Amino acid sequence: MMKAGAAVIDITPPPGLAMSGFAARRLPAKGAHDTLTARAVVIGDTAVVVADVIGIDAKMSARIRQRCVLPAGNVVVAALHNHGGPVSMAGRLGIAADPTYLERLEDACVAAIDRAAASRRPATLSVGQGGDPGIARNRRHPGGLVDASLPLLRIRGVDGDMIALVTAYACHPVVLAADNLIWTADYPHFVRMALEEACPGAVALFMTGCAGDANTGHSTHASISLGANPDRSFAAAERIGRAVAEAALASTEHALSGEVSARNGTVLLGFERREHEAPEDLEQSWRREAIDAEPARKSLLDFWVEWVRKIAPITPEPLAVRVTVLDWCGVPVVALPGEIFAETALHIRAVFGPAKPAFVIGFADDNPGYIPPKSEFGYGGYEVDEAHRYYGLPSTFAPGSAEAIVDCALRLLKGD
Repeated sequence: MMKAGAAVIDITPPPGLAMSGFAARRLPAKGAHDTLTARAVVIGDTAVVVADVIGIDAKMSARIRQRCVLPAGNVVVAALHNHGGPVSMAGRLGIAADPTYLERLEDACVAAIDRAAASRRPATLSVGQGGDPGIARNRRHPGGLVDASLPLLRIRGVDGDMIALVTAYACHPVVLAADNLIWTADYPHFVRMALEEACPGAVALFMTGCAGDANTGHSTHASISLGANPDRSFAAAERIGRAVAEAALASTEHALSGEVSARNGTVLLGFERREHEAPEDLEQSWRREAIDAEPARKSLLDFWVEWVRKIAPITPEPLAVRVTVLDWCGVPVVALPGEIFAETALHIRAVFGPAKPAFVIGFADDNPGYIPPKSEFGYGGYEVDEAHRYYGLPSTFAPGSAEAIVDCALRLLKGD
């Protein structure tokens, strides 16, 4: 019989550490609304660990996989991508990371996997597909594509007690905005809380889907503000999180049987420069604009000036990224790096058909930034033209990068 286990480790930073996720926010955290965690689920000799941070870079991910008790190729290290957490990647997103906290984060992810592995016991698995909770919106195109899939995997011990519930949804965890100065896992905290209330004693694991172009309805540039917005509050986060959980819990259960496996692939991503102006002209233009800019916009421009001076002159080498496919008794877990768009996820889902529960997640094993599909380059915008500056990259990923990731995922799903 299959064996499974789960574990949770507290990774809440102390007050006073820098927060990550909004260029407009420069003040440190004042306290915590909810406990930030690293959560792991182990099924057989495979595992997914999700940490409540904006990203975990490839080097840390590799160390976590090598240090834990399971085979490194069988482990996915993912970030929740909440924007109410600490700086978690050195050299990215504009603010220096605290080395002590990075060590704590890495150790906690290893500990979560190892504890989950140590707690494994005979288990049964069932899966269902929740209905569309109607939360996610395409933030680039009104009425545009979203990945509305809401799978729920239930893992029970043979005594009937729930060990873990695993779900995923493709919506940016940015209900709370740049004015928030309190540690929080955002709406996924409330998803997990509602799932655990429904099944006392279980560990709820939430994985963030391909949410690069999806949030609850505001534009990306709406986050370049320190003004309070009643629609971006803890009350709103709770309403959204509970709606997602209720839709997942309403899914019909289908018992699973079969084997567990893991396959990995590597994709080399090239770069393409989007800025056509000379670096010195860009710097002068941004410095002039910053003189009269309101504080939040000035903060962003300061990031860009620093980028154009130090990072823009670099000629980048192609970046190797990892794609992993876990097979949990017939349920695929497709783990992709970075900020992936709905179109990419839907191309992968087309292989399964709309009725098959499957997990297609982003922010896994690295978060180097946005990886737009070819169709989005003509529209430009923050995700295509600007975000690479905030991520510390000299250029955006070249057209065709998302499609190369899809090709790799499809090969792995076919067993190639």
